[in-house]
Amino acid sequence: MTKETKASFPENFLWGGALAASQCEGATLEDGKKWTTGDAMPYGVFGDVVIPPPENYLKKEAIDFYHRYKEDIKLFAEMGFKILRISISWARIFPNGDEAEPNEKGLAFYDNLIDELHKYGIEAMITLVHFETPLYLATEYGGWTNRKMIDFYQHFVETVYNRYKDKVKYWITFNEINVILDAPFNGGGIQGKPEEIDKSVLYQAIHHQFVASALATKIGHEINPDFKIGCMVANSPHYPLTPNPDDILEAMKRDRETLFFADVHARGKYPGYMKRYFEENDIHIDITSEDQELLKHTVDFISFSYYMSYCATVDEKLNIQELGNVKSAVKNPYLKASEWGWQIDPKGLRFALNQFYDRYQLPLFIVENGLGAVDDLVPDEKGSYTVIDDYRINYLKAHLQQVSEAIKDGVELLGYTSWGPIDIVSNTISEMKKRYGFIYVDKHNDCSGTLERYKKKSFSWYKEVIASNGESLFDTKKQRKEG
Repeated sequence: MTKETKASFPENFLWGGALAASQCEGATLEDGKKWTTGDAMPYGVFGDVVIPPPENYLKKEAIDFYHRYKEDIKLFAEMGFKILRISISWARIFPNGDEAEPNEKGLAFYDNLIDELHKYGIEAMITLVHFETPLYLATEYGGWTNRKMIDFYQHFVETVYNRYKDKVKYWITFNEINVILDAPFNGGGIQGKPEEIDKSVLYQAIHHQFVASALATKIGHEINPDFKIGCMVANSPHYPLTPNPDDILEAMKRDRETLFFADVHARGKYPGYMKRYFEENDIHIDITSEDQELLKHTVDFISFSYYMSYCATVDEKLNIQELGNVKSAVKNPYLKASEWGWQIDPKGLRFALNQFYDRYQLPLFIVENGLGAVDDLVPDEKGSYTVIDDYRINYLKAHLQQVSEAIKDGVELLGYTSWGPIDIVSNTISEMKKRYGFIYVDKHNDCSGTLERYKKKSFSWYKEVIASNGESLFDTKKQRKEG
């Protein structure tokens, strides 16, 4: 008789979802807010940067979370969320980014949002910068290429920390900080294609973000020693396409493009392999002795997004690149893919968790994971509408089962926030057609729609996962019934 598998999620595991201000809030120029770099990408990460932004674009209204957050939080509470990851739009607090005094109306919005979460016993996890900085800082200062950005960021961070020092415990300094390598405007407000930007300029901007992140960690711990401050990377591990040692070394090299960002945050210094890379590629960056001291203020936890894994090879005939989440890589012949070509690899999440925990021995947090798909809204039995999204349930179940395995492996995992728990505007392609949520939003690519919310089948499924603390993922009777 086969032993029945049980979940291994700890009692205090933080189940929830994750959102980004620029993709859900809307109200782009309301209550004193000004444009951000997110607004200047109306056609997605790989579309043209448009300054000023066009008259109409999806993120301008998005799903109107700015006005409907109470309705949405009530639905999150119904699912049993323990935590909601949100981001604060820098331009709501400092519209241009370099002001001395904050915009009180912007702060008031987040006051109310956090209070609404607490009303239902939901913790807030705040990402300080999630792919948007005030557009003025990009056009007038050159984004993160300018060292002055560290001071502007510090002022913003101190303002927010002091405001919410008694209300928020978990903080993330930058979202997917490594994405700046492949999408410089998205990640750093730097105009130009990656291949056209001088590598010294790009890595100097990355260094400024490292220093700013370390400074935010230092300041946060001074304001409230109970703060838990983490870094966040886009994590897609690379497998060697073949056992050829050259492919194995190529996979290691590719992984280090991500690990570098976590290494600096967790270890407080630049790793030797990057010093070699800088030397061999004639990359020169200004690192002061003060910077080196600040970098020693390392993070409390490491968070990451996981959507897919990649392959790596040195064989030019096999090195066929396909676009994934911002980054391109070699396709894995053993995996299926989503409608957007993102390869589905649940076991890769277990591998990623073990790789990070073995390397850092720091608590981890999965802050993004989900399936973007085309959803069909159909009538339900109650006279309303729903989406029969078994494909999403199957994707998430398979990934969460592997998360449970990683915890059994010894990985210390704080929580899991799915991306995104309600349909929002996609960052990479800036569309509503690519939906992730447990909640369907009647909004479409042409900006039409009523904005009405409808529960998908996955809504009640995730509710049961949370209520059972993951046990329902291994309920064989239920699985047979669903099958």
